[in-house]
Amino acid sequence: MDYLSGWCKSQNRLEGSTIIVTGSNTGIGKETALDLYKRGARVIMACRNLKKAEAAKEDIEKLTKIAQGTGELVVEELDLCSLDSVRSFCARVTARERSIRGVVCNAGVMMCREGRTRDGFETHLASNHLGHALLTLLLLPILIQNGPSRIVFVSSIIHALYELDLDDLNFDRKPYNAFEAYCRSKAANVLFARALADKLKEQNITNVTTYSLHPGVIRTEISRHFDEGFFYSASFLFNIVLGWLRLIKSPQCGAQTTIYCAVDDACAEENGLYYSDCAVTRPSKQCQDSAQANRLWDLTIQALKLNVDYNKALDIKGQYNNLKLNKL
Repeated sequence: MDYLSGWCKSQNRLEGSTIIVTGSNTGIGKETALDLYKRGARVIMACRNLKKAEAAKEDIEKLTKIAQGTGELVVEELDLCSLDSVRSFCARVTARERSIRGVVCNAGVMMCREGRTRDGFETHLASNHLGHALLTLLLLPILIQNGPSRIVFVSSIIHALYELDLDDLNFDRKPYNAFEAYCRSKAANVLFARALADKLKEQNITNVTTYSLHPGVIRTEISRHFDEGFFYSASFLFNIVLGWLRLIKSPQCGAQTTIYCAVDDACAEENGLYYSDCAVTRPSKQCQDSAQANRLWDLTIQALKLNVDYNKALDIKGQYNNLKLNKL
């Protein structure tokens, strides 16, 4: 499948730039971190499991031992199912880092059993959407100050299989379905990328761009919950049978659209669009609807208990200041 897929051809270097990659201890997140590190970036590997993250960091360093011009890898704890963990991560990082120019929202869960986080949200919604939404909003001031900056949301083509029910985000009314929950969370990624782009445009903030994407069908650890959500051995069938049919990409190939959106000049002026195989493509009908995106934005801000104040000021250097996000 790899030879039929799109690959990022950009040779852009990233010295002096810090980029955060969530879920970078495995799969396409690890491949993304590897690529950005080889380009000279300071890569913050934001992961829930620090032991696995440190092992991934060591592996990347071994793979690039003789490479020239590599950057730096920094492991930081981040549990996207905990809003307190997201806030703590952002507080630590913004106090230390001065050159954050990118956030790759890659981490996610798939096919989990029904559950609620400590904050009261359905697990897929919390990890795949709300945690990343809070992360990007809290980092937005420093991204604006260091622009041009990019925010990349890793979604999936199966976002189109179920519409995101904006009247029942948490499955409070409808019986829980693990596959539907995952699809809906991926639709939220696409809608939120569009909504954030629209909000920035409304405020004439042009130095931060957002992207959402389908990486392809990848053999990664994300299928680890399939046996719980479908049936015993579903994970095995997903990885082996689809691999035999050559329908699965390698993690390196699967990371290419993420890398393209994060570094390529070809999409530098594009904002809020959806990509597959390193090219713009159409998302679901719902995710093309600005009204739906705006409504998800409002529901997200309400769920996160934030007050977004775009009380910005443009200084003589063209930098935006004083963008504040306060608790309600």
